[in-house]
Amino acid sequence: MGRSQESFQKKEVRNKKEKKRKEKEAKRLARKDGDKPNSLDDMIAYVDENGMITDTPPDPDKKTEIKVEDIVIGVPKDADLEPEDAVRKGIVTFFNQSKGFGFIRDGQSGESLFVHINNITEPIVEGNSVSYEMERGPKGMMAVNVKVNR
Repeated sequence: MGRSQESFQKKEVRNKKEKKRKEKEAKRLARKDGDKPNSLDDMIAYVDENGMITDTPPDPDKKTEIKVEDIVIGVPKDADLEPEDAVRKGIVTFFNQSKGFGFIRDGQSGESLFVHINNITEPIVEGNSVSYEMERGPKGMMAVNVKVNR
């Protein structure tokens, strides 16, 4: 007599659970009956000379010897980098006097450098051609000793 007392919502929930259980059982049987690679050869992947993953072994004629000493792991230290010019030139692309910061586009590399009002020797505005030195700041490279080119 308990089922005749069930509400429509309870019947819907029970039907959904039953449907989900049947779908789960069907998926389990499909996985069990499905074709799986059973041999090691079916599971091996190769990397070709371009770094792409393939299922065919590489050509032994294209094999090159690599010395272990030539392999570099990690990022090069700052000491390993070439020293850059002490004084560089660029153009002020943005400068906010009230907030005290701006950005300079480097003349050589074209990258944008941060500049703070404490690091300028004379007032600058957008569009000025400036000379400066580069220094590593807390969030990357920044311009210091900024002077307007006349």
